[in-house]
Amino acid sequence: MSPANEPRQSKAERTAAAREKAREIREAQLKKEKRNKLLIGWGIVAAVVAIIVIVALVVTSNIQKNAPIADSGPTPANGNVNGGVTLLANTEVAKSDAATVKLADLPSPAATPPAEIKAPGADAEAGKPVKVVLYIDFICPVCKDFEARYNETLTKLRNDGKITVEYRPLGFLDSRSTTNYSSRAANAAACVVNESPEKYSDFVDALFAKQPKEGTAGLSDADLKKLATDTGAKSIDKCVDDKTYRPYVKYTTQQAAAIGVTGTPTVFVEGKQWGKGDSAQTPFDQYLQAAVDAKK
Repeated sequence: MSPANEPRQSKAERTAAAREKAREIREAQLKKEKRNKLLIGWGIVAAVVAIIVIVALVVTSNIQKNAPIADSGPTPANGNVNGGVTLLANTEVAKSDAATVKLADLPSPAATPPAEIKAPGADAEAGKPVKVVLYIDFICPVCKDFEARYNETLTKLRNDGKITVEYRPLGFLDSRSTTNYSSRAANAAACVVNESPEKYSDFVDALFAKQPKEGTAGLSDADLKKLATDTGAKSIDKCVDDKTYRPYVKYTTQQAAAIGVTGTPTVFVEGKQWGKGDSAQTPFDQYLQAAVDAKK
């Protein structure tokens, strides 16, 4: 039957049909609004949960970052109890027995720095190569300058078996960054020597190459982890996150202060401090060569 032949609805039927259509539209709209409210409600719940999780993570992270550093802790493999790592020829590193260092074992710093500093474990050894010990800080620009000037000489003499070079990284200049960078970088270096001793020298070079300006935050922990793997070392992620060797760095820093070290770099050759007394006017490379010649 064509639309023209369909029976014409009465006014009452048209009104009833319109009302039914309006009712259906209203119900559909109500269902839509209810569904939207549920979605909004669940979205708000999800957002609140996400915010709570983020806040919890931030708080936990801040607690971990700001937690006080313990007064005792382990030495890294290949690190000695004086906070040092001794480089031998090429990529060799002197082996050290595992130990624990304790601040309680340190003497109190003298009220007045001694005229002559005696660094523990820095003295000459008969029949052994010349011993060079360097107290350094990875944010110290003078340390970087010292490395730039003398690293080539140190490396050549070391590879020739004429000297050993022991680095003792300190947290002296933590106040020169906003994140205790000196101690964090020294901890990362200890992590590297524990995991990949053959990469320690490369990592020290990389830290000086990437040295941040004093007063800045310095490299982040993530950057330090990446720098380690970029030099070919094994992952130090957990070691950095756990601050495993921060007590070790703390101990070394306070030990240096106790013996009279007041700045970095402080350099010893055969137990005698370069730049003091008779060596005050002698360039380091000449002073070192004289010590090497005396061993012949």
